[in-house]
Amino acid sequence: MFAHLHLHTQFSLLDGACRVDRLFDRLQALGQTACAITDHGAMYGVVDFYKEAKKRGIHPVIGCEVYISQGDRRVKDETNRRYNHLVLLCESQEGYRNLIKLVSASHLEGFYYKPRIDKDLLAQHSKGLIALSACLKGDINETLMQDKYDEARRLAYQYRDIFGKENFYL
Repeated sequence: MFAHLHLHTQFSLLDGACRVDRLFDRLQALGQTACAITDHGAMYGVVDFYKEAKKRGIHPVIGCEVYISQGDRRVKDETNRRYNHLVLLCESQEGYRNLIKLVSASHLEGFYYKPRIDKDLLAQHSKGLIALSACLKGDINETLMQDKYDEARRLAYQYRDIFGKENFYL
């Protein structure tokens, strides 16, 4: 059975137009039994999403598409403005707590144009999370589009090391 694992709601400002109530109307019409919320850089919609999913008998998968700074998240100047996407999904309560820590730190410590984390912080709070390589804005995907296959492989192994062999997916 298909389940959306990378989905933006109206809480992904300027990117998502999917209203939570209408989303679940459609999921029910399609007979789907699970769906994830992965809004950009924030978890504002998680409570509404969770409540609506439970009310409709659909399994809610809580997540977020985070912004990964290419350098130290705390450096806020033009030398460190680039970022990539990474989708994180909660596998457990510990993962949910870690995702909250990551998203909070992205706003409090890493905000520079976008709420960013870095791979050091990610490694500290990776337990209980499943990572997906994200969209074309993911660092592996960008590297592949530049024909840098060895570098893309290195990045994939780095994420595998951070999340564990069973918790990172391309």
